[in-house]
Amino acid sequence: MSKIEPTPADAADTHHSSDDFGVGIHGKLLFWIALAFSSFQVVTAFGVPLDRALMGPVSIVHLTWAGFTAWAIYLLVRQAGGRGSVDGWLAWLTLAVAFGLITRFAGGMPSQLVRAIHVGFLCLVAGAVMASHFRAGVVAKGLGWGLGLTGFAVGVYHWHFYEELMLNVGSLSHLDTAVGVTALALLFFFVWRTMGIALPIVAAVFVAYTLFGNHLPAPLNHRGYGFEQVIEHFSFGTEGIYGIPTLVSATYIFLFILFGAFLERAGMIGLFTDVAIGLFGATRGGPAKVAVFSSALMGTISGSGVANVVSTGQFTIPLMKRFGYRAEFAGGVEATASMGGQIMPPVMGAVAFIMAETIGVSYLEIVKAAIIPAILYYAAAFWAVHLEAGRANLAGLSRAELPSVRKALTERWYLILPLIALIYLLFSGYTPLFAGSVGLALTVVLILAGALALGLVSETIRLVFWVGLGLLCAAALWLGVTVLLVLVALMVALMALRRDGRATLEICQVALADGARQALPVGLACALIGIVIGTMTLTGVGTIFGNWVVSLGKDSLITSLLLTMLVSLTLGMGIPTIPNYIITSSLAAPALLELGVPMIISHMFVFYFGIMADLTPPVALAAFAAAPIAKTSGFKISFDAIRIAMPGFVIPFMAVYDPALMLQPVPGLDGFGYWAAVAYVVGKTVLAIVLWGAASIGFLFVRMPVWERIAAAATAGFLVVAIDWTDGVGFALTVVLLAQHLWRARRAREAAGAAQA
Repeated sequence: MSKIEPTPADAADTHHSSDDFGVGIHGKLLFWIALAFSSFQVVTAFGVPLDRALMGPVSIVHLTWAGFTAWAIYLLVRQAGGRGSVDGWLAWLTLAVAFGLITRFAGGMPSQLVRAIHVGFLCLVAGAVMASHFRAGVVAKGLGWGLGLTGFAVGVYHWHFYEELMLNVGSLSHLDTAVGVTALALLFFFVWRTMGIALPIVAAVFVAYTLFGNHLPAPLNHRGYGFEQVIEHFSFGTEGIYGIPTLVSATYIFLFILFGAFLERAGMIGLFTDVAIGLFGATRGGPAKVAVFSSALMGTISGSGVANVVSTGQFTIPLMKRFGYRAEFAGGVEATASMGGQIMPPVMGAVAFIMAETIGVSYLEIVKAAIIPAILYYAAAFWAVHLEAGRANLAGLSRAELPSVRKALTERWYLILPLIALIYLLFSGYTPLFAGSVGLALTVVLILAGALALGLVSETIRLVFWVGLGLLCAAALWLGVTVLLVLVALMVALMALRRDGRATLEICQVALADGARQALPVGLACALIGIVIGTMTLTGVGTIFGNWVVSLGKDSLITSLLLTMLVSLTLGMGIPTIPNYIITSSLAAPALLELGVPMIISHMFVFYFGIMADLTPPVALAAFAAAPIAKTSGFKISFDAIRIAMPGFVIPFMAVYDPALMLQPVPGLDGFGYWAAVAYVVGKTVLAIVLWGAASIGFLFVRMPVWERIAAAATAGFLVVAIDWTDGVGFALTVVLLAQHLWRARRAREAAGAAQA
């Protein structure tokens, strides 16, 4: 087996190194802090008791500290010989601090402390990013490091005084209050610097409501809360910034971000791109279809829309422009397709993990509900770009330019193994945390083993090596994940002893550090949005909004759904998907549940439109990520992205009226009858997407006049609203509309043929 290396299609990834974190001492320190952050999260996520005895009284803690001691001696010897390395000492210091934080508590760190240190690391990395920016002056560098270290010190404060804080619940000292206020202020600042002002404004409104809402008129008022009580609620315990969103960020989200980062380093982007081009490159509008399909494949390993844009978009956007697509449309296709990665199993967006924790169901149930809507979302985007290609008469790639799908899969099939293992574990009932941990460990094993195998000259020995390695990895399911961790540690040690092993180890180091940097906006948003949840639990303001929605929905469910959609889309104009989902689901989902919408569907409805909201200006994160690649305005891209995504708007509405679309139980149906109902609603949804897409783009077989576009949209509307008589009307109108459109298309072809004659 050849060494695992990025292919030419991975050009966007091959240049990444530790130098990307900035130059000089600031960049080096940022890199090692980010790597230490990821190391801390991996160790705490795996949950292996480090103080468990391995050989007599010797534990993993003893062995690790012995390793740190030997490492320090090695660095001192090199220093004495005039070969000292700043990198080496920075690595030793940051990793030793991270490990020291973990080892204080027997059996592992308490969950609340993992969250506090997680937020502390987020602040430290955010401050270091500010300080390491190439345009930062002396004052900016000092401010960045000062605020970042202060944020980290807040986490260490929780760590140091953990027992005292647990015993003194309800009676904060003046120092505790000052630390709590500092934590909130720093979070507001770093979220503002990282994601813009919109989310801090929303969170500030909720803080103000908690402090002063008792002065509002009924029914908006509450009983009133003291300043110290509010600070304790938000900054201590698990109801504020260290609530469920931060828990999910510190476990599932971070681990799956790392999983995607390592797979990308292994060359997965190149495999996905080659398969997509080979399958669809030669079809009408092939380059845009390649973007949709490759983003769908990327969505299986990455739940970040922005990360998908940056990775696959480096190749697909220039390709689309080269074949005649407008820059705005090319960017819009990539943004739309990439955002769908958040609902594409098995690795969905961060919201899916938050949703599972919030409503108390397994992650597998979320995956089951999302699978058909995710496929239909990509089908809708695929259909939109197909129609746009027909409208603009755009051709595909020539056969000579297409890579061989068979060759790509034959040469790099092993890259899919961690993904297959992840899917198997998730569908076998293992927790997402365990599945993600195993998937991450297997990917690291794959990268390291690919490099080690190069040193085996004999083909027979190489075969025995891979078979033995596979058996060891499989044994981890029965013997525990510790087997994989020991295997990774041994392989890292072997690579460190080999001269050619440093390059491979650097790939792993950069993946760890890059994962921490990718987690920065998600983690900070999860922490700050805890203020919104804290306000809900303290004041009960969500009930007020819910009662209003219920009062509207008594006469019309569609009114309540439209209102929920508008709230989600409006919030999405200012804040990303995670806080959008948390706010809207806290307000509207309970009301929809009272109106008869199943809980998981009401939350998926909000989630779906939260994704759509990420395409709407002025935030439109995916559109603005595509802007520098497409070399055009992010606003223009976002408008095209909404037009492309428009056919997908019908999907969540149809799921509400027919839960079978999300594979939810239907009263009175089981067995064949249930699956027939699933097939019926999927077919009806596909037909609605076809009509809505044609109305949005203005083309089916030929260009559509305005009246025909309106008629197509109205017909799709009849198919969406599942009243007894609407399906029949929708199908009848579809037949009439398609018949007259085909008649017009035939006349247009005949006229074109006569003109050419």
